[in-house]
Amino acid sequence: MAHPEFDRNRLSIKGLSERKNQLSIMKKKVPLDFRAENLKDQDKELIRRTAVKIADARKEKRSVIIAFGAHAIKNGLGPVLIELIRKGWVTHLATNGAGIIHDWEFAFQGESGEDVRENVKNGQFGIWEETGLFINLAIAVGAFERMGYGESVGKMISREGLTIPQKEFLTEEAIKNIKADPEYAAAAIDLYDVIKRRRIKPGFMSIPHPFKEYSVQSAAFELNIPFTGHPMIGHDIIYNHPINHGAAIGRTALRDFLYYAHSVSSIGGGVYISLGSAVMSPMVFEKSLSMAQNIAIKNGSRIENHFIVVVDLAKNEWDWNRDGEPPADNPAYYMRYCKTFSRMGGEMQYMSADNRDFLCGLYQSLSAAESL
Repeated sequence: MAHPEFDRNRLSIKGLSERKNQLSIMKKKVPLDFRAENLKDQDKELIRRTAVKIADARKEKRSVIIAFGAHAIKNGLGPVLIELIRKGWVTHLATNGAGIIHDWEFAFQGESGEDVRENVKNGQFGIWEETGLFINLAIAVGAFERMGYGESVGKMISREGLTIPQKEFLTEEAIKNIKADPEYAAAAIDLYDVIKRRRIKPGFMSIPHPFKEYSVQSAAFELNIPFTGHPMIGHDIIYNHPINHGAAIGRTALRDFLYYAHSVSSIGGGVYISLGSAVMSPMVFEKSLSMAQNIAIKNGSRIENHFIVVVDLAKNEWDWNRDGEPPADNPAYYMRYCKTFSRMGGEMQYMSADNRDFLCGLYQSLSAAESL
């Protein structure tokens, strides 16, 4: 017997123009010459070492991956991340569903960050037309176009719109490919369902993004650098919107996971930076590394000599390299990111710092090395 479901079609959805935002990209954007004032000497040395490791990894064509939580975007680090991929120092960017949303909202309206407490009280948190409609629609279109989650949103931002197929074309594609390519056929049906429910007209849907120069997703799409989104169902405000389509989310997110795992396959001798991501980054890394290691061993080699840097605000008094994993009765044991990454082979270093201090310091250290 089926359980009752919540009907999102009954929601009162407001436009973003009615929402008060706490963050402005024009005020939050971090300049490339931003310099931290509170870094310890040991932190500066770790940043320098990381820059050297990155330079060596790129010479050997090894992966350099930065996985980050949404605060990297909310703190205005988009311009720094863009330069890191533009200069070829970083080969892959990964974030969670919230990182995707904040990057898009900054590109679309130059603002993000609603008042959660106030809007939950008023029954309005996350129930916004443009964010829910455009991101979900981009993902449904992207799933049909065989794209990933972050790639789909990045393309929409870069091209300032979406190409909506005719419903008849989607029907024909579904019927024609049902045996040869059932996943593609299913994605065609999913997109048909979305545009029919919303009565969306075919052709190019113009969606201006006046602040797209600050979008990391857009820059990554244009530079053909993987920017992968790793969402969890129900975690993000786009699930509040009735156009949200679980199958399209699943198709694009799974594709991003496999893009990510492919990059992890080349992490031996490379660099992995986990920036303010307590759950997403360690969880997707450990599964990806296990799969990649499985294939490497099958081919007579191993993934090793990777350098992992974990950056977060939490203070840490445990020496993971000297003392190994702490016992379960020690609070450090529950620093999930350190516990996971300390099990991943290679070398792991932890740095307690603001993500702006670390990332800008890294950019400047790489720039200084390049100029020598």
